[in-house]
Amino acid sequence: MAARANSLTEHARPAVSPAAAAPTMAALDVQVLVNGLRRLGYDVGALLAATDLTDADLTDPDRRLSCEIYGLLVCDALRQRAMPNLALKLATATPIGSYPLLDYLILTSETVGAGLRQLAQYVRLSGSPVRVNIRETDRSVRVELVNTARSTMAVEYFAALLVLHFRAETDGRFAAARVTFQHSPEDLAEYEHVFGCPVHANAAANTVDLDVAAFRLPLSRRDSVLRKVLEARADELLARLPQRAGLAAEVQRALIARVAGGDVRVEAVARELATSGRTLQRRLSAEGVSYQELLDEARKEAAARYLSESVFAIGEVAYLVGYSEPAPFYRAFKRWYGVTPESFRQARRR
Repeated sequence: MAARANSLTEHARPAVSPAAAAPTMAALDVQVLVNGLRRLGYDVGALLAATDLTDADLTDPDRRLSCEIYGLLVCDALRQRAMPNLALKLATATPIGSYPLLDYLILTSETVGAGLRQLAQYVRLSGSPVRVNIRETDRSVRVELVNTARSTMAVEYFAALLVLHFRAETDGRFAAARVTFQHSPEDLAEYEHVFGCPVHANAAANTVDLDVAAFRLPLSRRDSVLRKVLEARADELLARLPQRAGLAAEVQRALIARVAGGDVRVEAVARELATSGRTLQRRLSAEGVSYQELLDEARKEAAARYLSESVFAIGEVAYLVGYSEPAPFYRAFKRWYGVTPESFRQARRR
């Protein structure tokens, strides 16, 4: 059993570079984990005591804790009692509303598709290391789950919450067509039983694939007035959040300053940070992120800002964020936000 528990804790622990600055997360996100473990029958009092925390510490809305605490709680829980597919079981024990602002930003949307776009835009309001890209075709939709911390447990938990909560909010009509993981979950058959669709391991990407009918399903709590109020609050909070930690944060700051007309080549940013391009990319890889990913994020946020706040034509916005032609910018924007730049701008102005 001890060997089994050690295997599970390695599965749960994210890869962290010793040189990276410790990222933080809201105490309320840790509270969601603790509540889930309690519902699964774990002795959370003992788990919290090992981290010098109490339940009261987790109810402070302004308190932030090291992300390492989340990993330690999971590892200690698995040592206390090994449980295969813990991420899936935690998702089933996490009710809608556990992440109040993010959950209701999604669930007050008109459709599953609109809710997924809200998730892609506002996922950083939670402590999840998973980021979302939406790729649409005429026949299907691929929701790509980008694992920025290389935590397999985080991806499994995220995918399970997505499937289970959208199913609940569509009166059981929502179903994924297929789910893929880049790693191999402990019990694939259990995932297929709960998800009600094929689940493939060791795939090229972490994805939840949908058919168009599922993407267009209406959500039971859709409420445009409430959603607008929540969006205003979410935008305010999002603007305050640090996006990265360690070297990735320094690179991100440099790229934000350069993305509108500056030199965004890795060698130029490396010189600004007094290192070489090769060393910069190696250190970023140790933090679980690539230079291209950071550049993509900088362009994504700059594009949203220009479309929301400026009167620049869309072709001008494309040029400002580093695209010499509108066509690749349109493709990138659709991947980032799931809608065209025109639709995004119209929605923001409304």
